[in-house]
Amino acid sequence: MKQLIDFIPLIVFFILYKTHDIFVATGALIVATALQIAVTWFLYKKVEKMQLITFVMVAIFGSLTLFLHDENFIKWKVTIVYGVFAAGLAISQLMGKPAIKSMLGKELTLPDAIWRHINIAWTCFFVICAIVNVYVAFRLPLDVWVNFKVFGLLVMTLVFTLATGGYIYRHMPKDNGSEKQ
Repeated sequence: MKQLIDFIPLIVFFILYKTHDIFVATGALIVATALQIAVTWFLYKKVEKMQLITFVMVAIFGSLTLFLHDENFIKWKVTIVYGVFAAGLAISQLMGKPAIKSMLGKELTLPDAIWRHINIAWTCFFVICAIVNVYVAFRLPLDVWVNFKVFGLLVMTLVFTLATGGYIYRHMPKDNGSEKQ
């Protein structure tokens, strides 16, 4: 259910871009993201930091897009969000406390070296997404960027998440079969 709630603002943005324009879609994205935060709080009594960061960026860059009537601001939002996530992961790595471990360590037991590898991999992934977004946003037509933002980045993230899951699975402690029947 929570994953569906996370995608609603993106779906709203895409539909309104296709039926209206980037400015209507951006305004709706701001409202939908605010509603997403409210619904998440109402259902789970908790909002994740990533959701809050995303909302703040959507509100700032979306508002600039609307007030200045310049689509470039909403395009930069994607890059900056990925940059903030990459910087946060990199800083946590340098401090010796990988943020990925903080997020998932309660559910998974892995060696510290594996947590560091996953943290570095996600840092690199976010940097690559930010760079690719800059290229697509400012070198290709707006329609291509919107499709990339909605589908390309989503697929890239899904594939990378699955790859991370496979990596984690390979390094999870194995049951030594000590249970006797």
